[in-house]
Amino acid sequence: MIEAEAIKLFKCLADKSRLQILKSLVQEDMYAERLAERLGLTAATISFHMKKLEDAGAVTSYKDQYYTMYSIKQEVFMTNIIDIIKEESNEAKEQKLREDAYKKKVLAAFFEYGKLKSIPAQRKKERICLEEIAKSFGLGQCYEEKEVNEIIERYFSDFCTIRRDMISEGIMKREGMQYTRIQ
Repeated sequence: MIEAEAIKLFKCLADKSRLQILKSLVQEDMYAERLAERLGLTAATISFHMKKLEDAGAVTSYKDQYYTMYSIKQEVFMTNIIDIIKEESNEAKEQKLREDAYKKKVLAAFFEYGKLKSIPAQRKKERICLEEIAKSFGLGQCYEEKEVNEIIERYFSDFCTIRRDMISEGIMKREGMQYTRIQ
């Protein structure tokens, strides 16, 4: 189910009458007049809701003699919500562009001539700065503490704080006196 279909379905399900119609249709296929009688609504109101449900892909209709019968499309409701959420958004590229622009803005604010001016107070901004410094370390490569300090000192004089923060953020790990970049 694509994002637009999911949004349409969720909006459709946010109405008590439509939810009651679906509960009735789960039991058996019905025509508008019978649903109206069962739910205490007018046939016109049922028809209005059925159009919304059909547009959302929740129900289907077919002719039986002179009645229009409605049935629930069970396969639509078998879709796992987590699968819908995991599906890439239509706006994923735009979100990535906004995220990259934000990172650039943060780096421009806190770095000058390749050096960190100060450690940001906000954790998310600090994380961006730490990730930038971490690019100087090879992924999975082991470093002695002295090497780590020398590399960090190229960016900021308080290498102990940066090193500790990189470990606490999960960017690097420490085993004894060995440091490894893991992100």
